[in-house]
Amino acid sequence: MQAEQIRTLQARIAALEEQLTGPPKTPRNSSLPPATGQKANRAERRRKKRKGRPGVARVLAEHPDEVREVFAPTCTGCGQPVMPGDQPELAHAYDHIDLPPIRPIVTRVNLRRGTCPCCGARVTASAPDDMPVGSPFGAGIVALATYLHVRHMISFNRLVEIFRGLLGLTISEGAIANLLARAAEPFAAEAERIEAAVRQAPVIACDETSARVKGQTCWQWVFGSATAVAHRIAITRGGAVPTDFLQGATPEVWVSDRYGAQGGHGQAHQLCLAHLLRDAQYAIDAGDTVFAPGFKRLLKRALAIGGRREALADSTLAQYRRDLERRLDALLATAPITRAGRTLRDGIAKCREKLFVFVTRRDVPPTNNGSERALRPSVIFRKVTNGFRSVWGASLYAAICSVIATAALRGLDALQAVQACLAGQSVLKPP
Repeated sequence: MQAEQIRTLQARIAALEEQLTGPPKTPRNSSLPPATGQKANRAERRRKKRKGRPGVARVLAEHPDEVREVFAPTCTGCGQPVMPGDQPELAHAYDHIDLPPIRPIVTRVNLRRGTCPCCGARVTASAPDDMPVGSPFGAGIVALATYLHVRHMISFNRLVEIFRGLLGLTISEGAIANLLARAAEPFAAEAERIEAAVRQAPVIACDETSARVKGQTCWQWVFGSATAVAHRIAITRGGAVPTDFLQGATPEVWVSDRYGAQGGHGQAHQLCLAHLLRDAQYAIDAGDTVFAPGFKRLLKRALAIGGRREALADSTLAQYRRDLERRLDALLATAPITRAGRTLRDGIAKCREKLFVFVTRRDVPPTNNGSERALRPSVIFRKVTNGFRSVWGASLYAAICSVIATAALRGLDALQAVQACLAGQSVLKPP
């Protein structure tokens, strides 16, 4: 009994020592964000002498707002006056570009009241639809405040300074908050339409990142398809969020990393090979020479095949996939001697059918990079603003992210997307 207990404790001590002596987790061998890594100093490069090349000037504007003809008043040789009619030749043309003073347009609306000459009733004019009674700030100011706050992460305090300094408009932080609150309804309605479009897609990619709402850690989820991108901010990181988002829909293929809450939501599941490459690299750094190196080469081979999918026939892709699976079988039959190698092999054995779905499905990406790119602006927003002070603010931000990301798939920039949504136009339609 004592000997068995000693052996158990010795095995436990060996496992703990292996963990202590293991390689550190870095962005290149784990899912840690790039900002947590230590960047190496770049080696000094020998400066090469630049070869001369012809200068390139800015292209002249096709339709200038104003053309100014400038004539020489006198001859530089004899000093005699030179008439404009004697100067038909164009010597040089260039554009001078500047901004006029930017000032808001203020329209005073006088609602008149009078007496009906027929019945004597008092009649008051109704406010025009495009300038209703209430907030004095129009749609252009609402769109600009929304765009600068969400897209460029500008705080309310700095927005006040920008509006006063650049636009000559005095506006308070409370007024800006009210502007965004008024904009919540059209963005929420468009976000619902975007979510419905994503749910109907055959392939859906998913990812999440942390968010701060009222001092608590929440999670911003993204669900993307080829035609739409939907964002949600939820209090949990659990699988209940994608389940609630799908509302009973089951896509043909679900794309995500190996996080458990993101699995089991589609008929098939494609794991992100970029994450798996980093996991393999960590096992290699930890000393595995049996499974991880071959697995890394196999993933790179699969990615290379995926890059040529459009030029290959379906039958060829099917052959490639069977070959990849045979190679994976051979790797899984090996016996790594390091703990990191065994952990990686055992984990891959449980998800082996989720590695090469993309090889025979041209509409399935091999990585989850699209979802990560969709969340990157939100990560920067979180670091710059330190989160949201209200639940409605977080919900509005997620809805605006959905609108901007979906519009980008149709070639619209962020400001155009915001303006279109506030004007009642759907970004789901082609521009």
